[in-house]
Order: sequence, then C-alpha cells, then structure tokens
Amino acid sequence: MASEQAGQAAPLRVRTVPSMSSAPSSRTLPSAEGNTASRRQFASDNYAGIAPEAWTALAEANSGHAPAYGNDPWTQRAADAIRDLFETPCDVFFVFNGTAANSLSLAHCCQSYHSILCHDVAHIEKDECGAPEFFANGSKLLLLPGENGKLNPAGIEEAVLRRNDIHYPKPRVVSITQATEVGTLYSPAEVRAIGAMAKQHGLRLHMDGARFANAVASLGVAPREITWQAGVDVLCLGGTKNGIHVGEAVVFFNRDLAREFDLRAKQGGQLCSKMRFVAAPWVGMLQNGAWLRHASHANRMARLLHSLIHDLPRVRILFPQEANSVFVDLPKTAIQALYGRGWLFYNFIGEGGCRLMCSWDTTEEDVRAFAADLRATVA
Repeated sequence: MASEQAGQAAPLRVRTVPSMSSAPSSRTLPSAEGNTASRRQFASDNYAGIAPEAWTALAEANSGHAPAYGNDPWTQRAADAIRDLFETPCDVFFVFNGTAANSLSLAHCCQSYHSILCHDVAHIEKDECGAPEFFANGSKLLLLPGENGKLNPAGIEEAVLRRNDIHYPKPRVVSITQATEVGTLYSPAEVRAIGAMAKQHGLRLHMDGARFANAVASLGVAPREITWQAGVDVLCLGGTKNGIHVGEAVVFFNRDLAREFDLRAKQGGQLCSKMRFVAAPWVGMLQNGAWLRHASHANRMARLLHSLIHDLPRVRILFPQEANSVFVDLPKTAIQALYGRGWLFYNFIGEGGCRLMCSWDTTEEDVRAFAADLRATVA
C-alpha cells in the first residue's frame, strides 16, 4: 500500500490548539452570494453525496424482502468485510451517526463515576452537545493538552496520577481521534505508546475514527497496525465522511467489552429496523477497496490545495497537512470576500482560522478555482 504522507510545509508548532471561537457558531455559515447549489464546497466532507459504489450496493439491497433488525444477509456481509479489513475477529455494530457511535461506545467502557481522558479540542468535547456524558450517565470528560491536537503518554499518565482519592472521577478510558480535529495523524508508534500507557494504568482505549480511512490512506499502513495491534479496544469507524449516505460502525476488538452492546444500541435508538440499508453501502465500499481509493483522492486534493495556497501573502498554515483538510489563518477581509464569491467553509479557530475540507468527490478544478479566488482576495 503506497504511502500518502503529506507535510510539505514547516508545521506550526504549538503546545496547545488555539481556542475555538463562540461567534459565529462553529457549524453555522453566513449566507453567500452567488450560486452555491451545484458547487462542491470545502466546508465539510459531509457535504458530499453518496459514492457510486455505496449507491450501487444500496440499490441492490432494495430488492424483495429481508429479515429486519440486522438479521439480513447484507448486515452479515458488511460485518464480515470489516473483520476481513482488520484481519481479526471483532464484534461489529452499525449505528446511524458518529455521535451515537462515540457516545454509546464510551458509555459502554465506563461507569458514571469514571472519567474519559481526551484532547481539549476532541470532537467528543467540542461537537457532541454533551452526548458522551449524557449516555454515560454523567461520566466526566477530562481535557488534556497536546501538540497539534494529539494526546501523549506523559499527559495521560499525569492525569491518572494527579489524584486517587474518592472525590476524583477515576480515569477509565482514553479517547483519541484519528485523524484529529485539526487534521493531524497519530503514527502507529504514537498509537502504540498511548495504548501501552493505557494498559499500564488499566484504561480502555477508544478511537474516534470518523476519518479513519483518510488516516490509513495517508499513513500507508494496514488498518490493524493503528488499531487492535496498537492496543485500541473499540473503534468508531466512519462511513459517512467517506462516501456512505448514513451510518457508522462500532468495532469492538476487545470482545469482552462488546457484551450487551446490542441492548445499549437499542435503548439509545440506534437499532435500525431495515438495517440492510445501513449495512449494504459498507459492502459496496469495502469489497473492492473503494473506501481507500476515495480517501486517498480526498487526501491528494488537500495536498494540492495546500501546495497552491501555503505561500500566498497574508496566508498562514496552522497545522501540518496530513489528511484531507487544510487549516489556514486568513485575513477577515479575505474570508468575507470568499463567502461573497459563493465559497463555503468553516471559520471557527480563533479570529481568522479556517478549515478547508476536501471530500471523496472534490476535483482538481474545484481546488484550483478556490485557490485562484483566494489568491485574488489577498493579492
């Protein structure tokens, strides 16, 4: 598998990630002039439609009757395809979205009096509306700093040893995001080091893998190397951002932890009655490697975008470009001018920090058009 490593520009070295801005909302965009209905945008990989391989499998599944609630052949095929992907026996559950995948799996790993260690800009902290704490009946998220959006073993150990009295929510789970919320990646060695530290202190290791495919494509590794072989107990495997219409997979490598997770998913409203329509697209994406091809393409488009804008005047790259996003600091005038030209992207890091996200269907023409408009606004 060819490596998709990025990192062309010297990274901005920060010990902690800039604070998120509360105004405007990190997920609210201003109205843009011009026609944005047909244009592919850089706001989110959730903007993209359904990948053709997923669409074809969905259409094939829509034939005749099939048993409900996951007892259909498509769900079995999808679960087996995921086991083959990771080259290990594991328990697989399909849910509707990433919030459910993260929240229910974390709740299943701890009790209400435990705590979950995560980065201070982790998605489960910034963008889940308190769902992990809610579904875990109050388990506390303990926020840790780390360079370029990543946790490190020393920080984890400090949090574990900070206190051991009865008044402190006992750490029970470490949660890491791959790729991170700022588009960086944990190398296999980094995941192994965190996994070893977690096991040393009796902690479970959870991975939020909403963009796991992009991480695998960029690192050029087998999926097992950055999951169960590195100590990951449970992975929330993202499908939506990779080209599936709806649905994520919760993959328990620690099969003891998976006991009765089906009941938790049902209680959490995540048991799809016509499960074949959640599972079938996974078959289409996994059977011939489409999941990795699409992720690799999105990564290439982000690298191209980075190469076209990193040396523009008044443009500053905020984090190493390693997956399918580019984080950049832009003048406010440039941001408004781009919005005015019909481009949509999120502006939610500090005063001028923007996230430019490439998708499975982003084209080179899209990237060059955006870069040309940005060049015009900062020239």
